Amino acid sequence: MPLPRIPAEQLIGLARPVSSGLARAGAPVLGARLLNVLAHRVPERRLKADLLAEAAELELSHGLTPRRLRAAYAAELACADALSKQGNKAAATASAAKALMLAFHRVPHLDGLTSPLAEDPRGFTAALHRSRALRAVTKPRGRTEPAAPSPADRPLRLLIVNRANANFLPLITDWYERHPDVEVRTLDLAADPDLAPLAKGLGRIMARAVGSQAAYGRAVEQALRPHLDWADTVFVDWCSLGAAFVTLVDPGTTRVIVRLHSFEAFSYWPHIMDFSRVDDLVFVGTHVRDLTTAAVPRLLAEDAPRLSVIPNAMELFSYRRPKHPDARFTLGLVGIGQIAKDPRWAVEVLRLLRRHDDRYRLLLVGGDLNTESSPAVRLYHDRLERDLAKLELSGAVRRVGQTDDVPGVLEEIGTILSTSVRESFHCALVEGAASGAVPVVRDWPFFADADNGARTLFPPEWVVGTPEEAARRILEVTATEETWLKAGEAAAEHALSRWDWTVVRGDVDRLLLGGHRNVRP
Repeated sequence: MPLPRIPAEQLIGLARPVSSGLARAGAPVLGARLLNVLAHRVPERRLKADLLAEAAELELSHGLTPRRLRAAYAAELACADALSKQGNKAAATASAAKALMLAFHRVPHLDGLTSPLAEDPRGFTAALHRSRALRAVTKPRGRTEPAAPSPADRPLRLLIVNRANANFLPLITDWYERHPDVEVRTLDLAADPDLAPLAKGLGRIMARAVGSQAAYGRAVEQALRPHLDWADTVFVDWCSLGAAFVTLVDPGTTRVIVRLHSFEAFSYWPHIMDFSRVDDLVFVGTHVRDLTTAAVPRLLAEDAPRLSVIPNAMELFSYRRPKHPDARFTLGLVGIGQIAKDPRWAVEVLRLLRRHDDRYRLLLVGGDLNTESSPAVRLYHDRLERDLAKLELSGAVRRVGQTDDVPGVLEEIGTILSTSVRESFHCALVEGAASGAVPVVRDWPFFADADNGARTLFPPEWVVGTPEEAARRILEVTATEETWLKAGEAAAEHALSRWDWTVVRGDVDRLLLGGHRNVRP
């Protein structure tokens, strides 16, 4: 006797509480698998997308990268495209925004030691480029007039824009505030009372891009226009919300330059920006440029912005100070507040070294991980704390915490580590090298198999592939006081000659001021 066929809706109604129960019992992967199997058997587009999203969110809520993340966000995009085909722009854009927030959730890309985007940038983002709804969002809106040349009869008016993060701007801002040929204004979109309420919200920025949200568009135009009309050049730091917001408005003859650091490449912002309103897109590392253009191929089109690579602005000579007597055996990791820094890798290097000589110790500099940001961070934090417990008690590890005197702390450090899985440039490492600490750089795994990465950015002897290689390099260069001092001196000379602001600022001048302007020595 054949068994009666259970309707899909009834089956799903039974499966959802079972899936949640499995997650509560510590088996979120099994719970997600159940929903994924059901989604595979459901023909209805909306229900399929909902089930795949529920499965993905179940794993994400437990700090796990969903096995079917691509399928989940692609299913939501299929719904967005169907709505777009029906002419329902508002619903299509909202659905596309939902897909983007799922695809670029922080757990798979920012709160782990791997990233599906880094592993396969073209494959991971392929569904985005096929999407009718997203193509409508990114359709070039252009500008009514081309950017004007820099004025020859008065100082260039430079507007430096950020949104709540000016960490990499002080040297640049100070330089141009003192430049006789430049008049500077700064604008923090998060602090300006008129702009702060407007410069937020993925959904409405996307909706405005397709012609909806007319009242919002008028408010943005009214708030931004005085700034754009004043400026000859706008420099927007971070290719994220602030840059997407600024490009909602036709810049007129004002030149627009955007700088992309690293995290933005793992976010949805470059995928919704109107780059037809950007004249130059500058990266701080060639490897980040390569990853970004692979994930956002329209950046390689003929009408794309000019692309350039310029390192971060750093004043390095102030880091040249005498080392403490015991610095030779002290490793330092500056900046441990993100999983991407992977301080557990540094702990493993320390363990290997102490098997040879228990004089080696590790200084961890900077604020701790924010365990409230995601379950993945909590998991990593707990493991790190277990790693550190005995080592701290024995004095092998010391946490310095947040400090305003990094040059002073570096006096104690003889070997500076970069243990990260990804970096755009790693200023703290370069500052350590400038101080005379010997650099030991993990071959950043997100870029290790790419054409460019740590091995092309730094001298080859600085870069290692494993904790064992790191330990061998440290043992070799610290074998004697003489070899350690010699290696540190060579590192300092390299850092100062390549990356000090006195070297880099010429490239920044050429970018911001234009070729006909005087580049100050």
